[in-house]
Amino acid sequence: MKTHALLALVLLTPPALANGFGDWAAVVVAGDSYSEDQKDTAVFDNGRQTIVQELKGIGFQPNNIRQFTDWPQRFHDAERSTPKRIAKGLNDVTRTAKAGCMVYLTSHGNQDGIGIGDAVLSPKRLGRMIDTACSKRPAVVIVSACYSGVFVDRLKAPDRIVFTAAAKDRSSFGCGATDKYTYFDTCAVENLPKAGDFVTFGKRTIACVAAREKKEQVDRASNPQLVVGEKAAAVVPRWGH
Repeated sequence: MKTHALLALVLLTPPALANGFGDWAAVVVAGDSYSEDQKDTAVFDNGRQTIVQELKGIGFQPNNIRQFTDWPQRFHDAERSTPKRIAKGLNDVTRTAKAGCMVYLTSHGNQDGIGIGDAVLSPKRLGRMIDTACSKRPAVVIVSACYSGVFVDRLKAPDRIVFTAAAKDRSSFGCGATDKYTYFDTCAVENLPKAGDFVTFGKRTIACVAAREKKEQVDRASNPQLVVGEKAAAVVPRWGH
């Protein structure tokens, strides 16, 4: 490519894309430490830790990632999960990392929202957190929980990608005491490194979840939801080759 053409390309590239994810803020949350049958489980923290490693692999900087756990006695790499702490963590990290926002939450869920310890984080409250901390920035929000489709309408925006593990009236699967990851988190960590962009990542993860649920013969498919704002593809970076 000739020098003047390369210069033109650089000048026309939005800052969010030119710098990749190097100046993006990320918050990754494991919201619970109990299985569906109320036994201790690391399934959500396993997902949290591996997603963080994958985010680093695609260009997120360690200092720009905040982590939260419901089991701080065991996992010393994260702060205790509460809605208030998560909101503060997101606000804090967006003060230094100013290009965009990544929020990934994995936990149990119901039709009121996602479990964060003994609390339920509602779509309204999570939406308010993101609107406050990530105003006028592109964002990717991933909610891995049963009934997580309840978040879609509140979170969607032109410059956002919103991805949930289930439709608003469906369960998701794989949160037993002996599971390493939930079905959705398994597919997410498998597909993130090589997807190249979050739309492709979403589509591949959906296909992976469908295949796993078919294999396990679940009664009712989780039907993950992927909503891509009309401006999102232009402002959310790609990665890889």
